[in-house]
Amino acid sequence: MPQATDPYMTTHLRTHSFKALQPGKRLIVLGAVHGNETCGTRAIERVLAELDIGALQIVRGSVSFVPVTNPLAYQHGQRMGERNLNRNLRPNPAPHDFEDSIANVLCPLLAEHEVLLDLHSFHTAGEPFAMIGPQDNSGPLEPFAHAAEEEALALRLGPRRLVEGWLDTYAAGVKNRLQRTAPTERAQLLNTDPSYGVGTTEYMRASGGYAITLECGQHADARAPEVAYRAIRHTLAQLKLVDEPAPPARTDIELLRLAEVTDRHHVGDRFAREWASYDPVQAGELIGTRADGTPVHAPADGFIVFPNPAALPGNEWFYFAVQSTRRLRS
Repeated sequence: MPQATDPYMTTHLRTHSFKALQPGKRLIVLGAVHGNETCGTRAIERVLAELDIGALQIVRGSVSFVPVTNPLAYQHGQRMGERNLNRNLRPNPAPHDFEDSIANVLCPLLAEHEVLLDLHSFHTAGEPFAMIGPQDNSGPLEPFAHAAEEEALALRLGPRRLVEGWLDTYAAGVKNRLQRTAPTERAQLLNTDPSYGVGTTEYMRASGGYAITLECGQHADARAPEVAYRAIRHTLAQLKLVDEPAPPARTDIELLRLAEVTDRHHVGDRFAREWASYDPVQAGELIGTRADGTPVHAPADGFIVFPNPAALPGNEWFYFAVQSTRRLRS
């Protein structure tokens, strides 16, 4: 059980808000949406300490910080409490689990803001990267009208690698999952819901804002909290919430597009080797082998993303990405 001194109790969501006297953007920064991804928590705590002593001052707009967005998962030092908070995120009038209850508080909080910076880390080795949303569109999946602002912020967070294509790739993955899932199992698998790919950033865009997920490094990488901290400071400056020069846009960006997601079907599914995020692969290269001996090959030249050798059957095993032709605006 948590001690009385634990600031991140499971009975409430602890938030810290600063509202300047001058108008400006409304920013929200999240940490520990997944409980074992604590780099954002440490970075937010560092920024809060600077705000408390006056070393940093919010002079325009407002900013809300949520150091631990999933306190149950955080207390247990694991990705999820009862389910993945960053999937199927939406208010639920009849919550079924802890994450539903968090969503009922978090979703209205997100909708009160214009910009979201969501700080994460990842399972295997690899360099930091940021995930951005779609180009402006009026389509049915993820209509959006703030791509230029989102791109400009992404170019200033720090990491050189950017990734697009999350929601449409995940929607295709859900269709594949449905095709191999028996009807008797389907009702018990949350990840067959068409909204399963909607997390914090997708919800923010659906609420009229824009958002970036920053993957700051491997979970235990001592450099990840510094990546998260610098991203917060750069975001505050870019949005003019503080009186600091806007950071310059990086010009050495590598932009990739997620193209496919492959699920793990069985605990016996094994990778061909220990993959790291963004390891390059050639068309036809062996990525892994199914429990029944079926090989899984790279569909084209590209990159492995989010490889998870411990993925639960029926969940994402790895993503496959290719070079993007999208032109970013700074």
